[in-house]
Amino acid sequence: MKRYIVLLWGLFAVWTASAQFDPQMGQYMYLPTAFNPAAAGDGDLMKVTGIHRMQYVDITNAPMSTWFSFASPFVIGKTRHGAGIRFLNDRFGLFTNQSFHAQYAYRHKIGKGYLSAGIDLGFVNVGFKGDSVNLSRMGDDYHKATDPALPSASKSDMKFDMGLGLYYSTPVWWVGASYSHLTRPVMDWSDGADGSTKQMTLVGTMYVTGGYRFRLKNYREWVLTPSALVMSDFASWDVNLTLMCVYKDRYRWGVGYRIAGSVNILLGIDIISGLQLGYSCELPTNKMLLESYGSHELYLSYGFDILKPKRTNKYKSVRYL
Repeated sequence: MKRYIVLLWGLFAVWTASAQFDPQMGQYMYLPTAFNPAAAGDGDLMKVTGIHRMQYVDITNAPMSTWFSFASPFVIGKTRHGAGIRFLNDRFGLFTNQSFHAQYAYRHKIGKGYLSAGIDLGFVNVGFKGDSVNLSRMGDDYHKATDPALPSASKSDMKFDMGLGLYYSTPVWWVGASYSHLTRPVMDWSDGADGSTKQMTLVGTMYVTGGYRFRLKNYREWVLTPSALVMSDFASWDVNLTLMCVYKDRYRWGVGYRIAGSVNILLGIDIISGLQLGYSCELPTNKMLLESYGSHELYLSYGFDILKPKRTNKYKSVRYL
């Protein structure tokens, strides 16, 4: 456990952090607005979506993340647009990370699909529980009871945040690219106790995603959907590969692989029209598997069509006047 706390500090708490800060997501294909604002309003559905992830279950202070998104397409004249909001509540070790963003996307018809350009505008609030640090428990001569580089009390700071994205989708395939934390927010946790400056810079993350839907020729009720998500801050990178199988456009199951060291099992079902429920279990392929019960995600989404013309019971025939 001591080694794990030190590892978290090394990965996430270097004051000029260069590692990827944004949390992982196994069911990324169902919530692209979490990392790409250009996906807001994709398709014809107004959607409310939530994903809750418990990472490394049974390890104290393990990461826990919740995403919430509301997005809707709309039409102005002959042009199409998308808008929405997204919220993230993330906790890992002694850190907390909350963010709220408003999203807008302009959608332009190209070929059989739409090319969207989107923007994220909002705020990110990052905190550190400095009063929970106890270095004297490390049991060696290197660590002292206090460290001037660490806040002595719980600190948090809120800063403006911005992201950009491009997204192209058709009924058969999609591809997108986005960049988060374009403004590189600097969190200031100075407490004035020793006059030192305690800061953390959120380095941006590049996302590239894509997927394709194969409807089997001789088994029309079956659809295979391979997809991928690449994350990089240009100092480190990760790739998530997934293959989903869909039966009768209702039942879903699949497998995924993350090159950072894990395999993923995914299940899902359309409970009623527009209401989807999903679950994934991600198991590490390294020694972390011996210390935890893996990572688990729950996904819930509801969507309804607002762009199709409403049906009418009026008849033009004089026979029914």
